[in-house]
Amino acid sequence: MVRGSRDTRSESLLYALTVRYERWRREHAGPPARREPRTRAVLFGAGSAARTLLHSMIFDPRSRFEPVGVLDDDPAKQGERLAGIAVVGTRAALASAVGRTRATAVIFTIGNAEGSLVREIRALARAAGARFLVVPEASELLDHQLGAQDIRDVRITDLVGRHRLETDAEGITAALRGKRVLVTGAGGEIGSELCRQIHRFEPAELIMLDHDEAALQAVQLSVDPRAELHDPSVVLADVRDGERVREIFRTREPEVVFHAAALHHQPLLERHPGEAVKTNVLGTLTLLEAAGEVERFVTVSTAKAADPVSVLGYTKRITERLTADFDRQRPGVFVSVRFGNVLGARGSVLTTFAAQIADGGPITVTHPEVTRYLMTTQEAVKLVIQAAVVGHGGEALVLQLGEPVRIADVARDMAELAGEPVDIVHTGLRPGEKLGETLFGPGEPDHRPHHPLIAHVPVPPLDPSLVRGPAALPDAAALAELCATPSLESRAA
Repeated sequence: MVRGSRDTRSESLLYALTVRYERWRREHAGPPARREPRTRAVLFGAGSAARTLLHSMIFDPRSRFEPVGVLDDDPAKQGERLAGIAVVGTRAALASAVGRTRATAVIFTIGNAEGSLVREIRALARAAGARFLVVPEASELLDHQLGAQDIRDVRITDLVGRHRLETDAEGITAALRGKRVLVTGAGGEIGSELCRQIHRFEPAELIMLDHDEAALQAVQLSVDPRAELHDPSVVLADVRDGERVREIFRTREPEVVFHAAALHHQPLLERHPGEAVKTNVLGTLTLLEAAGEVERFVTVSTAKAADPVSVLGYTKRITERLTADFDRQRPGVFVSVRFGNVLGARGSVLTTFAAQIADGGPITVTHPEVTRYLMTTQEAVKLVIQAAVVGHGGEALVLQLGEPVRIADVARDMAELAGEPVDIVHTGLRPGEKLGETLFGPGEPDHRPHHPLIAHVPVPPLDPSLVRGPAALPDAAALAELCATPSLESRAA
């Protein structure tokens, strides 16, 4: 306690000296430039981000905000002063703090808080008549320190997609640094973010493969803005083309593979199951067969593969089982990673709702009680890479972030953030769609030995010859039957 008090006094003294210097500097620097009045703001969160932000708000002449108080739920922080600004209560005191300080804004200063906490503090701020603002997540601040200029309006991803994630950076670095890494589907939402995050771990070579040339160029520039268009890191190819895939593995010799190429638009695949088989099943099989002696092969799957009822779910479950079979045959580690819906991905609820709002509405929701697990692209990929490192061969790694979110609530929040009245209509569940999302299939254990957000479930292998036989005819019934086919071990037993 004595040392803590001494530290607090030292900080207060340092701050007082800084304030006196700034006052002296202003007095001797001539008349100040005229500027707009600052917005009086209360901050929620008294951590390191708040300390950095307060200094910027006070001394940065570009700052639009005047801090008048700090709130934090930690009892030990009550009465503390951060950069001279007092911690004046917990979230329960938000309304009274806003009224007493005449604040017109509440700034949420916890960079990686859970979305549920963001929603609660936003509701309290709105009830108090204050504008609600946030600091960005840590992943948004790659090239500079947090400052007052970074404060922004809340986004839908802040309300549903923020989660605290801790990963084993050393383990990931050991698995990727100096390795030749291939990412398929590199132009897609997951694939492009995989490329950006893997690039930071300094692989010997990052091979980005996609059949969409425009998407390839976009991800190449997002990874390295100085890259030339003839850079060999980008490979134009289709996973359906077996000869081309074998040539790439033969000439580039990747050591680690992240297979994200897939068709995943559920309603379309219900109408065109043959296309789903060609890309999701046969394309994956082509890659597995060409992979040879890679050290690690990671198939990106989906929560819809757990107890599947749709063409997308059936084809992804088959790819999980094919991946498990190749783990038995090859010296490397072959795993699948299964997760829920990614916010902001093409075809996701966010992009669909945003387009409907821009068009004046209505927003279409299939059912008022439908729920989904939601995560941002950055969160999903961060966990995919971590799962790839901790996974044992033949497993599916199941990623779970937070609790399921009602899609109707997401629609209401987006309409509200848009500031325009938009109707919401319910259209009924579509073929192959579940009311709630299932992360685990029948008999799959929720076992998390290495990471609190990653469950390990065993996957029964599937004989690859079956997907090219008559049982793999492209219709939902045949795919469902193939998913239920027992493994060779089960039949032998």
